Amino acid sequence: MNVGVFIPIGNNGWLISETAPQYMPTFDLNKEIVLKAEHYGLDFALSMIKLRGFGGKTGFWDHNLESFTLMAGLAAVTSRIQLFATAATLTMPPAIVARMASTIDSISNGRFGLNVITGWQKPEYSQMGLWPGDDYFSRRYEYLAEYVQILRDLWATGRSDRKSEFFQMDDCRVSPKPQGDMKIICAGQSEAGMAFTAQHADYNFCLGKGLNTPTAFASVTDRLRAATDKTGRDVSCYVLMMIIADETDEAAMAKWERYKAGADTEALAWLTVQGAADTKSGADTNVRQLADPTSAVNLNMGTLVGSYENVARMLDEVATVPGTGGVLLTFDDFIKGMDDFGKRIQPLMTSRRHVATLAEVA
Repeated sequence: MNVGVFIPIGNNGWLISETAPQYMPTFDLNKEIVLKAEHYGLDFALSMIKLRGFGGKTGFWDHNLESFTLMAGLAAVTSRIQLFATAATLTMPPAIVARMASTIDSISNGRFGLNVITGWQKPEYSQMGLWPGDDYFSRRYEYLAEYVQILRDLWATGRSDRKSEFFQMDDCRVSPKPQGDMKIICAGQSEAGMAFTAQHADYNFCLGKGLNTPTAFASVTDRLRAATDKTGRDVSCYVLMMIIADETDEAAMAKWERYKAGADTEALAWLTVQGAADTKSGADTNVRQLADPTSAVNLNMGTLVGSYENVARMLDEVATVPGTGGVLLTFDDFIKGMDDFGKRIQPLMTSRRHVATLAEVA
């Protein structure tokens, strides 16, 4: 099973809590995390894009770096790990994204790929005058399909003359072409999102579910297999999990309870409102899960809380779900979390036996 890290490009990572670690996103922080990930043999690092935060007492995600420029910098200081930036496709024409991706491919010597998003939080785009209207909610994957086909044209041949409803290309050219096999990730979980992923993407990015229920996302891989049965393509699922680990189950659970007790209710209220805004397409199930009040303190992602041994065991359970290609990890404390994973958790995982034992960070 592949393992990646979802790096904290926004302030405070993925915990919307006054009692969780409070920090700003910086290049140096993300460089340290990704260098640790590379040292411990992780397979990839992915950065999101967020253009407007949730506010509240913690100012959650009000402070964000930009994904492409961050990953270009990280490409220059790493040598092995695969890197994925996220394209907010309403903000950048596909030909510009194709050229930026080709540039980072050159910097990384073929280690770059792309996560594409349609956009679900309207204020991110309306603040810039870029929101195309609420009808977009129901047609966003049609838009994304045309967008990705142009990317594929430009990366494969260096040219696109594709004319469609959303884009009019006129002998558009991009050179040099990427040297690597440019992989595309999509997180769509609606019926339209799954159909898009099965036809156009290489990996599906989904949320884990619940507390210490590592296989609860299995219904997503079932739906993905049903969609790929129609397209005949091989697309695997990468599941997002937060790791909160300590010497004992009790110590780890105490941290989790402390984070929940400090939940930033103002920021969570903003998330709930935005999650309900899509009335055109029934909302993506990822979006509905993010905003569910059950455990919104960490965006309702799958959460593995326990001793190092038990977290290793639960991650191995993730790998048993058919159709799972990998896991994408977040941590309550990213620096300590990366070292704990590399030194205390990964060596106990049967699904990571192919990773050589690595020396401790000097």
